[in-house]
Amino acid sequence: MTAETSQTLDRGLRVLKLLADTDHGLTVTELSTRLGVNRTVVYRLLATLEQHALVRRDIGGRARVGLGVLRLGRQVHPLVREAALPALRSLAEDIGATAHLTLVDGTEALAVAVVEPTWTDYHVAYRAGFRHPLDRGAAGRAILAARRGESDGPGYALTHGELEAGASGAAAPLLGVLGIEGSVGVVMLTDSIPDRVGPRVVEAAKEVADALR
Repeated sequence: MTAETSQTLDRGLRVLKLLADTDHGLTVTELSTRLGVNRTVVYRLLATLEQHALVRRDIGGRARVGLGVLRLGRQVHPLVREAALPALRSLAEDIGATAHLTLVDGTEALAVAVVEPTWTDYHVAYRAGFRHPLDRGAAGRAILAARRGESDGPGYALTHGELEAGASGAAAPLLGVLGIEGSVGVVMLTDSIPDRVGPRVVEAAKEVADALR
């Protein structure tokens, strides 16, 4: 900690991060151990976070992330979209196909940013806000592959006709971005994806991941 930082705020943020990383919540004792502070400090931190609905405690006394984080989360997509746009524009112009950033939203894949190429005669109309099951389409399949830890493949997913007849997709997962599951890809009107497209979406996904870190 430096003179310009707040120790209390730092501890509160660490509490939120610890709770976000568990599905079953943590007790005061567990938080005390992981933070390296006494239980009284943890009680005060939790009480303050509860006042802002950022933390809730269940009947058993285990602390969990509260619904207040949803209000903060609503602003995440615009920030992520803004960070991703330069890489998406470059990808769309380079490949000549519609590029997109897709994030996990519950059990679905949600397109949060879409960039269409400027120089092509035609391209697939793909809109931000489009949803589809995670197990259909290259964007969702790339995310699922990363979730399963599949590292022996090419690093990207290819599909044809799964979301739109005559359209093919290629997507690569975002890797190493804490708290975000997503992919970057392209969709084009073709029966098969050119060989260079897969490695190019991997490159673009890395650019987006770097921008979000």
